[in-house]
Amino acid sequence: MVRDFTGRTVIVTGAGSGIGRATAVLLATEGAELTLVDVDEQGLAGTGDELEKASPGSRALLVTADVSREEEVAGYVRATMETFGRIDGVVNNAGIEGKHGLTEDYGTEELDRVIGVNLVGVHLGMRHTLKIMREQRRGAIVNMASLAGIRGVAQRAGYVAAKHGVIGLTRSAALEYGRFGIRVNAIAPGGVLTPLVERAMREAGGDNWRELADAAGTPMGRLGAPEDIAAPVAFLLSPEAAFINGTVLTIDGGQSTAAF
Repeated sequence: MVRDFTGRTVIVTGAGSGIGRATAVLLATEGAELTLVDVDEQGLAGTGDELEKASPGSRALLVTADVSREEEVAGYVRATMETFGRIDGVVNNAGIEGKHGLTEDYGTEELDRVIGVNLVGVHLGMRHTLKIMREQRRGAIVNMASLAGIRGVAQRAGYVAAKHGVIGLTRSAALEYGRFGIRVNAIAPGGVLTPLVERAMREAGGDNWRELADAAGTPMGRLGAPEDIAAPVAFLLSPEAAFINGTVLTIDGGQSTAAF
C-alpha cells in the first residue's frame, strides 16, 4: 500500500536515530512535511542527510530540543506552525532507558530524569499540539510506549513506570478528543535493534553480539528493526486508520505471546 502524506505536516520527536529516524525517512518518502526534534544536534543533522538521500527536496524543519522542558516543546510546536501552518500528525517517540538496578537503589533524581523524558515529554507533546488539532478538528497522534509498558521488567523501575504511564495518557486522550476528529494511539515495541541496543549488545556479547541479538527471545529469531516500527506508525497516522483510536499496538515478533 502506498500512502500519500502530501500537504500534511507531522512532528517526530527522538528523530536523531533509531525508530524516530526510520519514521522520518518513511514519512518523507510518502510526501509529508516534517518537524524533526531531538536533543542530539549531530544525530538530527544525520537524519536530515538521510532524508535528502531518500527524498530529495523534502521539506523538514530540524529543531534541537529537550522534550522534558515545556518551553522547548512550546518552541518546536510554535516553529512548526510558523513554518507549515498546520499540524496533522505527531509521533511522540523521544525516550531514554535510564539506569539499571534494584528499585530500592533507584534514586529520585534518576526517576525524575527518566519520567521527565519518557512520560512528561509525551504529555507536553500532546498538550501543546492537541489544542491546535482541536481547532483544526483533525489530527492523529502516535505515542511510543513499549512492551515494558504492558508487563514488568526487572531493574528498570523508572522506564517501566514511564511506559505504563504513556499507555494511560494515550487512552485518556483518545477518550477526550475523539469527538474532535483526533485519534490517539500507542505502539508498544519489543526489542528493536537501535544504535543504543546495538551498543549494549556489543558490550554484552563482544564479537558474538549478532548471535546474542538473534537469540533475543522472539519466535522470529531476531530483534526488530527500526523500519519494522516505522511502517505501523505511518499507518496509524494515515486515513487508512481512521477508525483506530485508543489502541496499543504491540510489535514484538511474538515475544509477548509466550507464557514463559
